[in-house]
Amino acid sequence: MSGLDGQVVIVTGGAAGIGAAITLELVARGAAVVAVDINAAAGRAIEQSHPQRIVFLNGDISKESVASEAVNLAVAKFGKLTGLVNNAHASRQKPLLELTPDDWALSFNTGFNATLYFMKAAYPQLRQSAGAIVNFGSGAGLDGLELQASYAAVKEAIRGLSRVAANEWAKDKIRVNVVCPKALTEGVAHWKENHPEAYQEAVARVPLGYFGDPQKDIAPVVAFLLSDDSRYMTGQTLMADGGSIKLR
Repeated sequence: MSGLDGQVVIVTGGAAGIGAAITLELVARGAAVVAVDINAAAGRAIEQSHPQRIVFLNGDISKESVASEAVNLAVAKFGKLTGLVNNAHASRQKPLLELTPDDWALSFNTGFNATLYFMKAAYPQLRQSAGAIVNFGSGAGLDGLELQASYAAVKEAIRGLSRVAANEWAKDKIRVNVVCPKALTEGVAHWKENHPEAYQEAVARVPLGYFGDPQKDIAPVVAFLLSDDSRYMTGQTLMADGGSIKLR
């Protein structure tokens, strides 16, 4: 288990879904977390689960001011910032020709822009701590999954941004890596319930034979990328997807 004692990490979308699993796993490994989310009820609940180690910020990540607020909160509450996990992202599934300007804006504002805002806001503190950033890509972008144009485009843009930052910020000892998960989230569970045959077909294409558990299968990869165990890795994309996509 990668130790994170003394680390202070911002997790966007950190109160629910994969983000909550990441928050709880990081805390279990010794870190303190600022969980940024628009879900106030979930945020209060996760904060109350570990009140000394989790602080909740109710904020819209598409607003640049929220990124600065999160960094300031981390420093005020825990004295520093050593890591950033850009997990949150909202998008709509539609055929490419049916996507509206609002659909594209939603995906880019909550995905690419938010990732950029938080990276820029966190940079001064991460430079001091020689910290690490974990951004989220997706197999939807790598494979060009149907109905996912706005999501896939943003995920690939995030991967490009991450590689550039990895090169530019290496001199500051800031590492920037990407994880692409395949997880049994609430949304996937809902899809499984309503479309069991399609779900089973999708599972059959996963070499390991199942969709990953957010806390057991995805969060530990994020923890690894934040830890000193990955100190010689930057600019990489790690597929936490049961072997579905094998990068070359």
